Amino acid sequence: MGDHKEQPLRVGAAVRRRRRALELTLAVVAERSGLSVPFLSQIENERARPSTSSLEKVADALRTTAVELLAAADPACSVDVVRAEDPEPATPGPRSRSLVRGHHQMHAQEFTGDHDAGREFQYRNDQLMYVADGAVEIEAEGRAYRLGRGDTLYLTGGVRHRWRATVSDTRIVVVAVAEHIEAVQDRRRP
Repeated sequence: MGDHKEQPLRVGAAVRRRRRALELTLAVVAERSGLSVPFLSQIENERARPSTSSLEKVADALRTTAVELLAAADPACSVDVVRAEDPEPATPGPRSRSLVRGHHQMHAQEFTGDHDAGREFQYRNDQLMYVADGAVEIEAEGRAYRLGRGDTLYLTGGVRHRWRATVSDTRIVVVAVAEHIEAVQDRRRP
């Protein structure tokens, strides 16, 4: 028996993301689809499940298809286990693995070893870096921070940064708010 069971899809978040990407109001989608604003709001907030016919009307109003909206839907599953890698000898060099499967509001990645220390990162939303083993040096906003095992660093969205492992076999976990979430104002927009 697996750790992840197929669950019904939550299409509301996909509808909201598509509507916002097109910069449409609920009123405009209601007018285009022939559905009411309260019903569309209930769909987006997962308080109502649209029939196939209603979903097709919403998709047409959003210039997409019901199939595309379903493909972008979030699983209704609230628990998902990602098992550690097999305890076989690790291949030398840097490695990374996702700690969260699928399309969610948060992403988590585990990095082992070093990577391209010259690479600069900038995420739209907030993130947390946790040093599980070893040590890292993080350069952010013109300052260097040295972190050891158990230390964390929190970066608000938009902060440019780079990091490098200062001890071999360093392992860090990075947890970030997903890019599709409007957690903070997009500083890249005028």
